[in-house]
Amino acid sequence: PNKIFFCSAAPPILYPNVYGIDIPTRTELIAHERTTEEIARHIGVDWLVYQDLEDLEESIRSVNPEMDGFDSSCFSGSYVTPDVDAAFLNALEASKTQERPKLSGKTQANGA
Repeated sequence: PNKIFFCSAAPPILYPNVYGIDIPTRTELIAHERTTEEIARHIGVDWLVYQDLEDLEESIRSVNPEMDGFDSSCFSGSYVTPDVDAAFLNALEASKTQERPKLSGKTQANGA
């Protein structure tokens, strides 16, 4: 039987980007509190591999050795600004949850 392999050129996204890209909350991210094996099962692949963050940063440094810092916060949870901490992320998630429209349970597919 055929097998499905999924190779990501990026590390798993574990945290939201708070600097302008609207990424879902931590709990909405597929990699949140899941192992690579659990994600593979969830998306229906036989094997899943992600880029290693250290290897990704090293490959960038090999092209431009002057790069000494990266905003890899969505992969690492290490934000470049000190005010982004667990309390900030919790407040952000709470505000996003409140902003979402409530679904009526009807969809285009079921005749709404």
